[in-house]
This record gives sequence, structure tokens and C-alpha cells, in this order.
Amino acid sequence: MAQLIEDHTLMSPESISFPPALSGALPDEVPPKLKGRRRLLQSLQRMSSSPSLAKMGRTPSSNYRGGQASLSCVSLNPTTTTYGHSHSSSYASQSSAGLSTAPTSVASTPGADMRFFNIKTRIRIVDEEITKNRVIPPTSVPVPVEFRYGSMGATLASAPQIHDDFQDYFSIPVVKPKVRPRRVNFDFWGEMPNEIKVHIFQYLLPKEIVRCSSVSRTWHKMCFDGQLWIKLDTSGFYTDITSESLVKIMTGAGPFVRDLNLRGCVQMRERWQMDSQKITDVCRNLEYFSIEDCRIDRSTVHCFLLRNPRLVYVNLSRLSTLNNSAMKIIAQGCPQLEHLNVSWCQNIDTKGLHKIVESCPKLKELWAGEIKGFDNHDFLLELFSRNTLERLFVSHCVDLDDDSLEILMHGKEPEIDVLTGRTVVPPRNFRHLSFDRCSALTDQSLKTLAHNVPRLVGLQIDQCAKLTDDALTGILESTPCLTHLNMEELDKVTNFTLQNIAKAPCAKSLEHLSISYCENLGDTGMLPVIRNCRKLKSVMMDNTRISDLVLTEAAAQVRHRNRKRMVGNSSGKPEVGLKMVVYDCQNVNWTGVREVLSRNAEFYRLPHDSTAPTYPCEIISLKCFYGYQPTVEEHTKRVLRGDLARASMLERKWAEYMVATEEAGAQGVGQRRRRRRARDAAMVHADEEEGGARGGRRRARSGGCIVM
Repeated sequence: MAQLIEDHTLMSPESISFPPALSGALPDEVPPKLKGRRRLLQSLQRMSSSPSLAKMGRTPSSNYRGGQASLSCVSLNPTTTTYGHSHSSSYASQSSAGLSTAPTSVASTPGADMRFFNIKTRIRIVDEEITKNRVIPPTSVPVPVEFRYGSMGATLASAPQIHDDFQDYFSIPVVKPKVRPRRVNFDFWGEMPNEIKVHIFQYLLPKEIVRCSSVSRTWHKMCFDGQLWIKLDTSGFYTDITSESLVKIMTGAGPFVRDLNLRGCVQMRERWQMDSQKITDVCRNLEYFSIEDCRIDRSTVHCFLLRNPRLVYVNLSRLSTLNNSAMKIIAQGCPQLEHLNVSWCQNIDTKGLHKIVESCPKLKELWAGEIKGFDNHDFLLELFSRNTLERLFVSHCVDLDDDSLEILMHGKEPEIDVLTGRTVVPPRNFRHLSFDRCSALTDQSLKTLAHNVPRLVGLQIDQCAKLTDDALTGILESTPCLTHLNMEELDKVTNFTLQNIAKAPCAKSLEHLSISYCENLGDTGMLPVIRNCRKLKSVMMDNTRISDLVLTEAAAQVRHRNRKRMVGNSSGKPEVGLKMVVYDCQNVNWTGVREVLSRNAEFYRLPHDSTAPTYPCEIISLKCFYGYQPTVEEHTKRVLRGDLARASMLERKWAEYMVATEEAGAQGVGQRRRRRRARDAAMVHADEEEGGARGGRRRARSGGCIVM
């Protein structure tokens, strides 16, 4: 590289021609000697430019990577004259004050000791006035492109794209980096609109909102904003919240509260006496009000009722301090009332309810369990004439007899159709009726419901010991929308009633059936019900005479529901489609329970696609004999989470254990062997029920010390 530069690019001082004006005798001047720091810098400059470094095997001082150095230009102008090179380094220049003025310094640039320079050459310094208006020759010339090397050792001439983009280093303008202005701190939560904050807090539960109030003062103020407490329901956390927090919430959010449910808040007993006036003054927009099981005084309840005329729902059940005066206040100040619950209020009777029925024309639900005075015919006639009630719950009302129920359904002296023998009255709007534990009712009073309540959905006649099959025959034929039927502890009801249910119009809509403690009911009545009532979701059959045939039929019906859908459950996680209670049934054995478990863990293939397995969409949740129940619950858990293989293994191990247990009880030859097999099966089943053997081995079990 040095040889190429010597032959092509460098010229001797004698071959350079200058203008005439610049020609003249050069003064014989010797540059002064440098001392101290400048002398040290001059020595370092000579060492770095010396070509002898390459001969010594040392790496030359170059800023370029690779084996060869690259040269972009060679300076032709010394620091002290416009022609020729200086016979000293750039630090010896008079005009540079001893500092380097060379544009570049590379290892391949010839130094002052090379043969092109004569140390004894005289140099003339041109005055600035002479060169002020003259044309100065160029001080540097670029190295030809064919001799320039790139970063990978190749010349720039072989790469046109590099040559086009190549520019001289000194021609690139210096660009100062832009100083980005410092970003001002942004308070995300503080700058957020208040409406959005309230909307975010609305996703939290009331218990979580109370916890967030201790974060800061701002959050404390936000957590007790009335817009968050439009619905204040303490039924889920009434045991964890203090009376002070409840008072703060009700006083802070009082005008916004629409739904106030203080069920079970017994900790407010002392606070009602101190803060009742303050709470009732702010809570004036209530529509739903429930204080069931609260230790609250009568005056506070009266203040709530007087200051909230827009009440629609009122629940005062289990408050022994209330009497008919509260009913009078409701009748005078709450004309929009639709739901009233005064069950188990000992000091309230039908005289107070009569005022409410007269003054509240929109009343639809009346819960009056254990209320006295249902033999008051004036009150029952008022209910009959209004005909607005849809739900009537009069459980455990011993005063409700046949005459009272007949007046409620037919009124007094109704007109009778000669052809059919039925009363000619408008049909009742009742949808739910509860007469459970009304011991005075007989078949005569229940027959008044036949063909008179076509919209009936739910009927509860539990523990009415005097009822027989005749009481339900007409009701089942005239209630096509019936979905809930409870008839527990009816000793005189037989399988004939169940057969009527299977044939009745309500069989297509029946979902819940309870026949617990009906000891006369068995397979003869339940098998038709299971087959025909395809929408059953829960069946209570404990303490009856049913057998394993009912469980087998129920498993087959649920399997039929899954196939009828013709859509597979590819996720493998089914849902509970039928709940059955069969404990304390003497004829139910482990074989029927095993049939249910086997069907729950079964998967089959659809007819249109024989290769894709389909898991069950619905299964049966079974509550059976307490000895079988742990295995049934574990099996159901595995099926619900989609682990059908392990559920099937548990069912097989349990079946082997039950078979071995039965064989162990047999007498005769091989009794010891059968007992040993029963013990092994019991251990295997216990391991599988607890989650399977660990590492392929059963864990050790100690049977205790046995003295032979």
C-alpha cells in the first residue's frame, strides 16, 4: 500500500509548480526546539507514524478493524507553508502553537523521515498579505477509489453501491443529538374522571370496597361515595363488618341507597339507639328493605317505613318486636308495595294484613308463615276480590282450615255449573302456593284448587297428614305448567298418585319432585315418572321403598338426554343434570349405585362420526348410604373435572371391593381365602379413593396390634 501511494499519489517538492507571485528565496530559518509537554507529544507523534512498527511485529495504531488499514486522503499542505512538507511534525508548526493541525493521522501516511523529504531544505514562510487575494491550491487530494479498502478487506471499487454512498469524513456535517425534553410526571389516577373511578370500583364486592378504604384519604373518600352503594347487601359479609363501618356507609351513601339488606346484622343493636335518627334521615329513597333477624327496636323500623314511601319490597320476618302498628304504617305510607314478608312475627295477625291488602293494590307476594287469624273470613274475602296475589306462603298456619281455603278460592256462595258441577268464578292468579304443615286441611279443601289455578307452577303440601290420592287427582289434570311439587310425609298417598303424575299434562314440565318419607311409594310409581318426566332436575326419594331399578332407569334416561342432543361434549367436563337423594332406602344396594357411576363416566361415539368420542353433557349427582357416599363424591369430582379414566378405575376398584366383601361373609370352604381377598380389595379401593397409588406402589397401612 505504501508503495502504491509512493508511485501514484505522492510527488516531490521539486515537481510541484507554484504561481510566480509566490516564488522567491526561502529564508534560512530553523524551527525552535520544543520543551516539556510539547516535546513529549512530538515524540509520541513520530513513534505512531513510524513504519518500523510493522517490522517489529506490533499492531500499528489504527482505528480501523481488520488486517489492512484504509486511507481516504493524503495531506499535501504542511502546517507552515502552502507547498512542500514540513521537515518536522505538526506540533512544530509556528501557526499551530505546538498543537496538531493534521486532518488525519493514520499508520500508512508517510512520516517526516521518509526519502521524499530533505531535512536541509529551506522553507519560505509566505506572509498572509500576499496570499490574501490569491488562489490557494488544494491542501489535500483524495486517494483513488481502487486503492481504498472497505471493512472486509475488499477495495471500494469492487463494490459500486459502497462507492456511491461513500463520502469524505470531513464533508459530513456535525449533527448534535437532540435533547429530549424531560417528561412531566403524569398522575394517572388523579387525572382520571370521577365517573370512571366509580365505574371501576363497581366491579368490586362490598367487602373489598371497605378494605380499599384504608389505602389513602382519597380512596377512603371514594370508597364511601354514595354511587357505589346503590345496592347495600350485607348477607354475604354481615359477620365480618363492624357496626361503625355500616353506620358510615349508610350515612355517607344514604340518598343513593335503593336496596338495603341488613339480614342478620345483630351487631347493630346498640347503634340503632344512638344513630337511628341520623340513619333514617338520610335513607329516604329505599325501594327494597330487608331487616330479617335484626336486633332492631320498633321505633327505628317505624321511622324507616314512614320516610320511604316508595318501598316495593319489605322483609320483616322473625322480628318479634313488631305488631299491627307497623302494618298500619305500611298501609298508609307504602302504596307501591308488591312483596311483604312477615313470617314468624308473633305479634302480627290477619287484622294488620287486612289493612295492607286494602291499601296496596299492587301486592303480589305475601309470606305469612305461622301468622294467626287465617280463619278471618273478611280477610280471605278481600284476597279473593283483589285477586292480585301470585305467591302465597302460609306454612304452619293451624287456623287455615277447609272453609278458609274454600273462601280463598271460590268466595262465598259461588255460582255452580249444573253440567260440570264446578264453581263459576274467575281463575286465580296464584303461581306458587305453600300449605306445608297446615294440619287442618283435607281432601275437600284441596279439591277447590282443581281447574281454578291454571297458572300454578309450584305447590307445597308437606306434612298435611290428612291428604290422600283424591286431593291431587284434579290438581294434576288442570295444572299443565306445574314444575315444583313437594309432598313429603304424606302417609296416605300411594303409587297411584305417581302414576297420575306420569300421565298428567305437567309431566313434560315437571322439574322438582319430593316424596321423602312417603313409605307407601316404590318402584311401581317412580319408574313411570322417571321415564315420562324428561326434564327432571331433582328427585328426593329418601326413606321410601324404591330399589336399584329406579337408579338404573334414571341413568338410562340421562344417557338418552345426552344422545338426543346429537352434539358431543368435546371438553370432557359435564354438568350435573339430575340430583337424586336415595339414602335410608332399604332396597337400594351398591349395584344400583355402581350403575349410576358407570353411566356418569361413560363416553360414546356419535352415529354420524364414529371416530370422534363424545363425553357426557349431563351426569347424576347422587346422595346415598353414608358408607357409599365418600366413593360417590370422589367419583363425581373426577367426572366433573373431565378425568373419566381415573373415575372409571375408581368405580372398578370399588366394585371389586364390594364383591370381595360379600364373598368374605359366606360360610364354607375357602373362607380364609375370601377374607384375605376382601382385605386386599379394601386396601386397593382405599388407595384409589385417596387419589391412586404413589409411584406404582400402595402405601403401607397398619392394621394395629391383633392378639390371636
